[in-house]
Amino acid sequence: MAMHLPYRSNGPAMQDLLAEQIDFMIEPASNFKSLLAAGSVKSLAITGRTRLPSSPNIPTADEAGLPGFSASLWYGLWVPKGTPKEIIARLNATMTQVLADSKVKQRFEELGIQITPLPQQSQEALRAFQQQEADRWWPIIKASGIKAE
Repeated sequence: MAMHLPYRSNGPAMQDLLAEQIDFMIEPASNFKSLLAAGSVKSLAITGRTRLPSSPNIPTADEAGLPGFSASLWYGLWVPKGTPKEIIARLNATMTQVLADSKVKQRFEELGIQITPLPQQSQEALRAFQQQEADRWWPIIKASGIKAE
């Protein structure tokens, strides 16, 4: 049986994991890469829907025996309401250019961070994805009584 233990930050949780005070934690792959390489922790599964190209031997949660379980970390760039469309377009163009850079791609891959495919890097795609995530997680948040503190 798993029990949720809230921590104020990743650092204390990681310390407890390494000290074997807790048995497992769900954390972005990028936070575990060096610990995995050193043999300090063992990866049980990737919570994303597909295996990471940088860690092809780690199964997905689905493959590891948790059918239907997936949760992923994702990033977006937001601006204040009313920001001119030209500024938004310029920011988006700059971000897509940065994410297409081979050195950025290589570093992200080393960290286990997957870059969203180019067709999904628009403000409309982010808005739609954010709504999908809210629709997916809101009933769970509401049913569990989770509150922001």
